[in-house]
Formats: sequence, C-alpha cells, structure tokens
Amino acid sequence: MRINKGVEWAVHACVLLAPLPSGRGLNLAALAEYHGLPVAYMAKQMQALSRAGIVRTFKGKTGGYALARSPSEINLWDITRAIDGPAPLFRCTEIRQAGPCASSPDECVHACPIASAFAKAEQDYRAALREASLADILMATASAVSPDHVRKVFGWFRENTTALPAP
Repeated sequence: MRINKGVEWAVHACVLLAPLPSGRGLNLAALAEYHGLPVAYMAKQMQALSRAGIVRTFKGKTGGYALARSPSEINLWDITRAIDGPAPLFRCTEIRQAGPCASSPDECVHACPIASAFAKAEQDYRAALREASLADILMATASAVSPDHVRKVFGWFRENTTALPAP
C-alpha cells in the first residue's frame, strides 16, 4: 500500500501543532520551513485539514494554524480522510464479466470475492488508523528523540510560534 505524501506531511504538521498551548499557533511559512517544503505545497495540506475541522486557521499578521481539537481526539484516519477523501482504495470494475470466460451479470449477483477481500482489508486498515491518535504519535515521537533534539525543537517553537488572535 502506498500512502499519499500529502497525508504524511499533514500528519507531521499536526504533530508539530499538537504540543502548542491554547492561543499559540504556527504560520504557514514556519510549518513549511520546519519540514523543508514549499509553502504552496504545505498550504494545500493545511487547507484540506482546515476544511475537515482538524486545524483552525487564524487570519492576519499574527495568524496561523492551531489544532481545532485535542490531539487525543484526532486520529490518523481523520487526517488521511481529510487529505485523500473517504473513497475506498479498491474499486471493483467487474473484471469477472470481461474476457473469453466472462461471467454473465446474472452470475454476479453477489459481491466479487476479490472485492470483498479488499473491502475487509480496508475496514481493518481504517480501524487501525482510527486507533492511532495524534496524542499517541506525539508521545512516541518525543520518546524516540534525544533530550537535545527536544530542546532544539522547543527553542524553534519559542522563535516561531505566534499568539493567535481570539476566534
């Protein structure tokens, strides 16, 4: 399975926003710079997250982005759906009804076993993504880096976060 790079960058952006206290945010340029991405590319992901209600957007000179909900209330499926949409990964095209040994439509009244297997796998995949909260990912991320790296990140936060205007 291949995950869209936009999903990966959106998750990284949300993890970066997750530890910020209420009333603090990061502007688009800072989010893009932190991840080494073009601002336009980061903007596309942030717009999708905003439309899905995962982040809030604040306009103006001190504007930026903040999570719209607690990190424990946002999961990987929320972010994936925001970027890629809810459509299933596998779309059955009824190949069994094509070719020299094609099944007739009357023989295809039940779901294709191949499509059924993919649907079950996707249900399991989505359930696993729903179990992975942003809070869990933040904790795992923080524990996977050195204390020096954590200090470096928090120093970067001090220089780049902004006080957001009241909603």
